[in-house]
Amino acid sequence: MKLGIETLRDPTRVLDMWKSLSAKTFGKQLFARAISLAVPYTGSISPLVLELEAGRAKVQMRDRWGVRNHLRCVHAVALMNLGEAVTGLAVMSLLPPGARGIVRELAMEYVKKARGTITGDAQVQIPEGPGTHEFEVTGELRNSIGEVVARVRARWRIDVPEAGVANAETGAAAAS
Repeated sequence: MKLGIETLRDPTRVLDMWKSLSAKTFGKQLFARAISLAVPYTGSISPLVLELEAGRAKVQMRDRWGVRNHLRCVHAVALMNLGEAVTGLAVMSLLPPGARGIVRELAMEYVKKARGTITGDAQVQIPEGPGTHEFEVTGELRNSIGEVVARVRARWRIDVPEAGVANAETGAAAAS
């Protein structure tokens, strides 16, 4: 699989890219860099994807000066960014070719101060068939000893084209 800029621009290829890179030496770091290039604001938390499979993602964020607040813990918005990243990767891992997704609403329940490495985990099943679908994805963010520090709820919207339309676009792109 060729890993050019076009791969980064197509969110439906995120699982293919993960499978191609994750088992290689420094592959997870390369995948994290690719995500950061594709979505620069997500890159601001330096996410490291630990696991990615169809409908499930596990993403880690180190506690460092750049994501802290005045209370010497991880900033609420950095946690929100991690929540959006983990739910988004879970969603994107299931999108068929030609589909698009965007988060429509984010909500976070902050359970306790977040300190140390934080790991987000989210699972999702997306609606099947062409058309526009909105659905909720939930996940948890845990500290290094497994305590829940926050719960994320994200409302995602996906647009799935008719199979014939997606195939025609894919064929046209391949011909160019």
